[in-house]
Amino acid sequence: MNIEILGITVLWVFLFGYILIGAIDFGAGFFNAYSLFTGRQRILTNVIQRYLSPVWEVTNVFLVFFFVGIIGFFPKTAFYYGTTLLVPVSFAIILLAVRGSYYAFETYGARGHKGYSFAYGSTGLLLPASLSIVLTISEGGFIELVNGQPVLDYWKLFTSPLTWSIVVLSIAATLYISSAFLTWYANKARDHEATHLLRKYALIWALPTIIAAGGIIFELRKHNPHHYESIQTFWPMFLISLVLFLGTVYLIWRQRHYGVAFSLLMGQFMFAFFGYGASHYPYLLYPYLTIYDSFTNQAMAVALIIAFICGLLLLIPSLYLLLRMFLFNKEYVKGNENHHA
Repeated sequence: MNIEILGITVLWVFLFGYILIGAIDFGAGFFNAYSLFTGRQRILTNVIQRYLSPVWEVTNVFLVFFFVGIIGFFPKTAFYYGTTLLVPVSFAIILLAVRGSYYAFETYGARGHKGYSFAYGSTGLLLPASLSIVLTISEGGFIELVNGQPVLDYWKLFTSPLTWSIVVLSIAATLYISSAFLTWYANKARDHEATHLLRKYALIWALPTIIAAGGIIFELRKHNPHHYESIQTFWPMFLISLVLFLGTVYLIWRQRHYGVAFSLLMGQFMFAFFGYGASHYPYLLYPYLTIYDSFTNQAMAVALIIAFICGLLLLIPSLYLLLRMFLFNKEYVKGNENHHA
């Protein structure tokens, strides 16, 4: 493995971590708001709030690592993506600020306020949708060089079926991942009403997730034939992902081993995500930018890789301790939050 592949692999791991943990967080916020507006807050709010309280600050650490790393490892990405992504990324930053503000208002203001919860819940859908635009742009055909400067064709971007396929997948996958995890979490808390309702949500959002994933591959056939052919090379990874998806849905449907079901779900998305990344090799932006013609110098690359691996080795035990001390602590999971005050 050369240093360029090692660098992008490290970044891809951080991005996968953000997508997985972020999806749980985003979906939990949406389900919390949805329960308030449908009168089911009695069933869901307690479980969701117990999850959100200790976890929300950790989520964005993965995103910060990824953005710092992508510029550090591949400086030319700032030239191609910097100005073109000004609008969607600025929108995403505003949404992140709204999410951060929610915790302050919820903690020090009126608990259960529908306005705050709606703003927070809507960001749970808008954030993954806005960030997923980057994957669409990386497929090529939306950025043109005008007088040597990259210009994003917004009309072409927002009228492309590929764009909306990826947006639908990002929303559906967010709700599917979150509901599957929260089903497990509610079951751990022996909250049978919440478990039953969240299990239903997980089964509902499973089908749109797999259909949207297939839709993306179908659209790539016309939009980027090079990537479509490359995906076929990695078909075993996508096949394994499909098998794990079926295993997840079966266990949730049969109301068995929710922890095992979520482990299968993580495997499903891991194989699909890394299969997608491998099939996109070597492009960061098709056809202008590859990982080789935009890589930083050797000394900087080695320093970044060491720093990022050390960061990962710090984050993983931290997440484990967070899960062990709060989320899956017997006292906390049953709602005795004052036990940790």
